[in-house]
This record gives sequence, structure tokens and C-alpha cells, in this order.
Amino acid sequence: MFNILNWCKILYFRVVQEDFLHYIWKHKMFTQTNLKTVNNDTVTISAVGEHNFNAGPDFFNAKLKINEQLWAGNVEIHIKSSDWFLHNHEQDKAYDNVILHVVWEYDAEVFRQNNTEIPTLQLKDYVSHLALKKYTTLFNAQHRWINCENDFTSVDDFTISNWLERLYFERLERKSNDVLALLKASKNNWEAVLFKMLAKNFGLKVNGEAFSSLANSFDFSILRKSQSKLITIEALLFGQSGLLKDAVEDGYYQLLQKEYEFLTQKFSLDNAHVVAPSFFRLRPNNFPTIRLSQLANVYHTHQNLFSKVIEAKSLDAMYSIFSAETSAFWENHYTFLKTSKVTKKTVSKAFINLLIINTIIPLKFSYAKSQGKSTDNAILELIEALPAEKNSIVNKFNTLKKVSTQALHSQALLQLKTEYCDKNYCLKCAIGNKLLAH
Repeated sequence: MFNILNWCKILYFRVVQEDFLHYIWKHKMFTQTNLKTVNNDTVTISAVGEHNFNAGPDFFNAKLKINEQLWAGNVEIHIKSSDWFLHNHEQDKAYDNVILHVVWEYDAEVFRQNNTEIPTLQLKDYVSHLALKKYTTLFNAQHRWINCENDFTSVDDFTISNWLERLYFERLERKSNDVLALLKASKNNWEAVLFKMLAKNFGLKVNGEAFSSLANSFDFSILRKSQSKLITIEALLFGQSGLLKDAVEDGYYQLLQKEYEFLTQKFSLDNAHVVAPSFFRLRPNNFPTIRLSQLANVYHTHQNLFSKVIEAKSLDAMYSIFSAETSAFWENHYTFLKTSKVTKKTVSKAFINLLIINTIIPLKFSYAKSQGKSTDNAILELIEALPAEKNSIVNKFNTLKKVSTQALHSQALLQLKTEYCDKNYCLKCAIGNKLLAH
């Protein structure tokens, strides 16, 4: 008999996606009493099976009883039973051991290659109206920053805290893959990898690409051979960045030009593919000239920087390594052409914190991984000791609910927003699961 509940289920069918059916089946979010196939055979579920994310049936090794017959095999899930033919499963032997076809709407009989009919369970008959309402409310969110924006504050702190820690290591694993790819491109030279990562992060968001192209424009061995003199490293970095092309009446500038000309001839340097750094909309302390001089100073001071970074266990040790100043010229300059008030331009702790978050920790994690070691506890101690980053994503989450007080949280929230919220992966998110389950 048609009633309001049936009407709602028809309405919800239009928006139900297959991944939601996977979620319902996996978490048994349906009425299991008096469960019957479309042919009126009773179904008793012992195990829903293992979720398969690769080719083949959706759930492996399920165990269930149909009438009095015990079955062990695979389960395939579709919106409509006719999707079986749409996906050409009737031609694939991998689907011959499917013991149950779970669908939202039954509209066609399905057979194995030997012409035996596959039992079909029509799931919409057993899913509650409340579960469907929660699903459609979550996924039909319009003009919201994230789908769960209205309900985020109701999620308990324990769930959020555990999920953020997991997300942080998920983000760290992704960064580690990038580091290991960089290691391969650098011919397994960890010192070179560190330099390329540091250069990119010294450039921050505005000049990250420019500084990265600079670091990739010459072999790291050239920087090693230039480390003993600060003026030589500066000439290498400024020259490769294209900042020594002008005619400037200044002794320091002309010395840099002369040094760079020598390096160019000696090492056959080429900067044709280096992206020009930008000064636009940057605070003077973040000008590329200042950051390059500081980076040069770090490498002039520390001849074996990689080993020192790996050995450093505390924040104080890292602050000591990276608390570099510029050369004397930059104490009263921000550009080559104009003098300014005399100030020591030392790398700040806030900037070093960013280096630790984006360079040092991923490097330490990747190096330990390459050595077959685990540094999870040491990493947690470091990241939890750092203050949260400030950016638009973290700020927005904090307006919904104060969740970010340390760098682990801010990094995890970036992972949450970009890899889950923006992709509508609510069913893979602990927060989305919590909202759907209650």
C-alpha cells in the first residue's frame, strides 16, 4: 500500500549513490529481522564480507544463510539490479561466485554464466526513513562551506581528536611519497632533497615555485663547493634567480656579479628555466632577497645540514640550526637599489615553525621510512609542540567549533577539507560517519 514513507523512499532513490549502499551494507545500517530476497527467501547475515576497492565484486568472503542453505562468497551492490548488465558482469567469470546481489531497486532478474539466478535483496525495503533523511540532508547541502557545516559542532571532541590525528599521518604519508619521489630524482642524495625542500619553503606561497625552480637549476654539488664563502653562495642563489642582471653602482652588488660570472663559467650554469621571484604584495621581511640571503647563511653555517637536522630531537635544537641572519648588506636594505632603516633580519621562530611543519618533519618521517624505522611518537611530540597555523581553512573550522590549537590540528584540517570535504567523501570521514550513525 502506497504511503508517505514509500513516497519518501521513491524521492530519496533519485539521490542515493552506490557508495552509500556500500556504507549501509558494510555497517549493517538496515533492518536485519525478517530479511527476505525478492523471491521471498529468508536471509540471515553472518558476515557482510571485506570491502573491495579494486576490480571485482564489491565485498569478498561474505557468509550468509538463504533459507536453510549456508553460503560463502561475494556480494555485489548496485542501485538497480539491471546495472549488472550495464556493467557487463554477466560476461565476467569473476562474478560467478556472487552469492547475493544487493540493490536499491529491483528491476530485472540476474543470472550467472551457468544460468542459475543470483538471489537479490532489495535494500530500500529495509533502510529506515531516518537514515535516508540524514544522508540526503548531508549530501544535498547547498551554499555550504562543507556538507556538515550545520552539524559539525554536535560531533564529540573524542571523535574529532582521534580523526584529526589519523588525518595528520595520512597527510604525512602523502608528503612522504613526494619526498621519496624527490629522492629518486636527486639520485638518492638526501642533502640535495633537503636543499630543494628548504628552498621551496623559504619561498613561501608566493615564491615557492620560483625558489623550487632555482634549486632544480643546478646540481647540489655546486652549492657544496660554494659553502665555504657566504658571498659565493649568495652569488649562486641571486644569480640563478635572475637578480644580478642590472647595472647597479654598489660594491656588494658588483662583487656578487663578478662571483656569479666566475661560477657560471666554472660550472656552465644556466638559469633560462628559473621562474623569476616576485616582490609583489609581500611584506619586506619576506622579500626574495632577504629569504635567499638567509638560506645562503644557513648553508654557509652548517656544512652537513642534513645530518644535523636528522640528529636534532628538540625544537630548541632546530631553532638553533635555522636561526640565521642575512649578510651585512641586508641589514639596511630590502632590495639592491634602496637603503632602509638598520635592522637585524634573523629568521623568526614563526618562520622556523613553518619549516619544521612543511620540511623537517616530512623529511625525518620519510628518512625513517626509508630505513625501515618508525618515528611516529617523536613526530607527534614535535608537531604537538608547535602552534596551529593560521589560514582561511583553519579559521573557518574554528568558527564552527574550536578544534585547532596545535600544528597537528591545522595540518589535519587542511587534509580534511581538501581530501574529504571538497570531494564529498563524507562516508569515508569519521565525522560524517558519526553524523549518519546517530
